[in-house]
Amino acid sequence: MSRVFHRNARAGYPVAVGGEGPYLVDSAGRRYLDASGGAAVSCVGHGHPAVIAAIREQAGKLAYAHTSFFSSEPAEALADWLIAASGGAYERAYFVSGGSEGIEAALKLARQYFLEIGQPHRSHFVGRRQSYHGNTLGALAVGGNTWRRAQFRPLLIGAGHISPCYAYRDRKEGETEAQYGTRVADELEQTVLKAGPGRVIAFVAETVSGATLGAVPAVSGYFERIRRICDRYGVLLILDEVMCGMGRTGTLFAYEQEGVVPDIVVVAKGLGGGYQPIGAALVPGRMFDAIRAGSGFFQHGHTYLGHPIACAAALAVQRVIEEENLLENVRRRGAALRAGLAERFAAHPHVGDVRGRGLLLGVEFVADRGTKEPFSHELRVHQAVKREAMARGLLVYPMGGTIDGQRGDHILLAPPFNITGSHVSEIVEKLGAAVDAALAAVRTPARA
Repeated sequence: MSRVFHRNARAGYPVAVGGEGPYLVDSAGRRYLDASGGAAVSCVGHGHPAVIAAIREQAGKLAYAHTSFFSSEPAEALADWLIAASGGAYERAYFVSGGSEGIEAALKLARQYFLEIGQPHRSHFVGRRQSYHGNTLGALAVGGNTWRRAQFRPLLIGAGHISPCYAYRDRKEGETEAQYGTRVADELEQTVLKAGPGRVIAFVAETVSGATLGAVPAVSGYFERIRRICDRYGVLLILDEVMCGMGRTGTLFAYEQEGVVPDIVVVAKGLGGGYQPIGAALVPGRMFDAIRAGSGFFQHGHTYLGHPIACAAALAVQRVIEEENLLENVRRRGAALRAGLAERFAAHPHVGDVRGRGLLLGVEFVADRGTKEPFSHELRVHQAVKREAMARGLLVYPMGGTIDGQRGDHILLAPPFNITGSHVSEIVEKLGAAVDAALAAVRTPARA
């Protein structure tokens, strides 16, 4: 009997005991191709010798030093690497232990920044519906995941929410992508004006949506317009690249493909690849300088900030990505995987959309492909697909409530960056069989 407080208190879980490349192995000896990278975490797979060696070496030198007393060599080296990789967009890296912590740090830093420069009246954040920024209270407040927010709503700070950029469902008939992108981006300006002059701190968005909406990139030009609106009203742009950043979409930072640079970018999952818990908020010089010239102290912190072993592991992961040219592999294998899925499900009556960028892909399921009508949420189609995939030795990340927090089903794919062509074929084959098996048991409205 397990004494672990698992996520699902009613479920039993196989015990993972090993990992090799893109595969996980359970205690019964069963192998699973981890096509979701856990939750888009395992970017260089399991058991990479260079990362393991870096962890061992650092553990033998220094395990921990509190950041109120010391910096550490791995933290300094990782910060140097990230700042250089940003091409001058940022000057400081604030290290945390994961994505939720990173978003909390960014929100508090943004608020304090305006206090330091004499704009204390800025107190509002704006996010997007059907977004996700983490499970801590600040992150939940700016996020738009209805199900995760619901029971904690009385504890959350107020935040405005505009429409997501979700062209598959929300673009009007006869509306071009450019017109659609302008329309939904302009909701930000309307929300800022409604809040009042100089009241909004920041707009927070995932550069490419994660699990809640299912790997939806914005239409071309959307973020450029968002950037202009933010600049017009002195609003900071915080981009959440916890899931989509650090190479997942084919460039180190996902925003590189949008023609904008955010004021703060938050990264996590692919930073350490699952070898250690780590995340970071990257900050421009003007924000750091405002605090240094003002109070001199960022009023925030956690015990494991800049953990030496975590930083050493993350730096090793990033060097592997660079030395093995894995960003090119993300682009090549991502295109092949998307093409394979599109071909496999081209005529499937219950696959409405295959989307994404790089190795962050989503598959949305519908009861009727022509009308895009979703399945009844009681059927939990996404969970059925996960179950059938796992039975075939394939791990995919399921999510319900795609459309509005209740209706809609999709699964997310985010395999390691170093997968091969044979892994792509295995994912397509096993997912195709899993989808067919899961949906064969569902009574659609047409069959009722």
